[in-house]
Amino acid sequence: MKALSATAFALVMACTSGAYAADAPAIAARMAGEVCSKCHGINGVSPSPLFPHLAGQQAKYIENELMEFRSQTRGDPHARAYMWGIAGPLNDAQIKGLAEYYTKKPVGHGVSSGDAALAAKGKTIFDQGDSAHNVPACASCHGANAEGVDATPRLAGQHGDYLIRQLEAFHRELRENETMHEVAKDITEDDIRAVAEYLASK
Repeated sequence: MKALSATAFALVMACTSGAYAADAPAIAARMAGEVCSKCHGINGVSPSPLFPHLAGQQAKYIENELMEFRSQTRGDPHARAYMWGIAGPLNDAQIKGLAEYYTKKPVGHGVSSGDAALAAKGKTIFDQGDSAHNVPACASCHGANAEGVDATPRLAGQHGDYLIRQLEAFHRELRENETMHEVAKDITEDDIRAVAEYLASK
């Protein structure tokens, strides 16, 4: 575990102790401010493309991911380095509290490169897929406006660089998700960058 994770782990232990441990809304607010904000930004709007925006994300998706981090069943390198230790002490009520806290926050926005042609290509792939490379339409699961639904994450306005890393991880089967392994198994680097540019621009 990296130094950041060790420090965050200590903060989590402090936040989950005492009176706060039994009060999910209080622990969510305190953890968000004292722990999560270090990487995910104030109110879940991340200043760094290394870490995703959580603001406005689907609550069920956040809840599921935190449970996977806690159980160490999400084993991609980024998860192991940062989130295993952070999520380890959380109980189910605290995880649910964090998910509900962030889903109510105003949505963050990505930063696009301004490449209109690349974004237009990405929109076509998102809406229609890329049959030449067996890539289905992303909108069929993530929604017409990439807002996500239930356990399927919101992608609109996410950091482009973060999306690129996640799609590459699915493509290389470094991040667990059978559906996304199938979706991304033949995706090209150009398609990944186009989709990420489009989503970051939303």
